[in-house]
Amino acid sequence: MREHNKKEKRFVRYAEGAEMYSMGLSKFQELAKDAKACYKLNHMVLVNLDLIDEYLETFRITDEDFYK
Repeated sequence: MREHNKKEKRFVRYAEGAEMYSMGLSKFQELAKDAKACYKLNHMVLVNLDLIDEYLETFRITDEDFYK
């Protein structure tokens, strides 16, 4: 996850988001679409990182057995 501060970008393009989250471009594109975090401006797509973070939290593993 990323730390929140006032100067941090809220919207990024696919390539920058993939780098920020340490994943491949196609996986980040899939994640952004699944999170419904995409905004299309003409031929450019921006991804809302706040929505990505919210969506990723739904995959958090809370089962104690996993951590043993």
